[in-house]
Amino acid sequence: MAPKRKAEKAAEPAAKSARVTRSATRLTRSGARGSSVANFVELPNTTKKSPAKAKTAEVKGKGKGKVKEEGEGSGAVKEDAVKSVVIVEHCKQCNSFKTRAIQVKDGLEGSDLDVVVKLNPDKPRRGCFEIRLQDGDKTFISLLDMKRPFQPMKDLDMDKVISDIIEELSNDN
Repeated sequence: MAPKRKAEKAAEPAAKSARVTRSATRLTRSGARGSSVANFVELPNTTKKSPAKAKTAEVKGKGKGKVKEEGEGSGAVKEDAVKSVVIVEHCKQCNSFKTRAIQVKDGLEGSDLDVVVKLNPDKPRRGCFEIRLQDGDKTFISLLDMKRPFQPMKDLDMDKVISDIIEELSNDN
């Protein structure tokens, strides 16, 4: 049977050979709060927003179809006479959905019509590629529950689809 260890001998070498590292001298926030060193250490304030994030939030708030009323002192925001809002709902399962949705968005916004295109304003359905008006009264393309390799969507001629949508929107107005 092996002899029993003595607790005194085991404790002494550990105290003598303590490793000194750069991180050993650092003081964490939680450690600084509990010790008396907290009075001397200035902790960083993490509640402030950076100026870059504040600027991007202001830019995102300015919409393409919104105009401020100067006559009213309340600062109400009134929607400009946007003729139509087109919603493109595309599945996130495959990148081919996204590329076709971006093609439609660029084609419609590049036309001479006053159209706003929104990509996936709500959570998209699986295997879905649908182009419709926001009002819900007209659906241009509705491909639902497609399975891989998404052949019905890949068979579409996107230039023809975009031109048909532009034609239908111009005829309605």
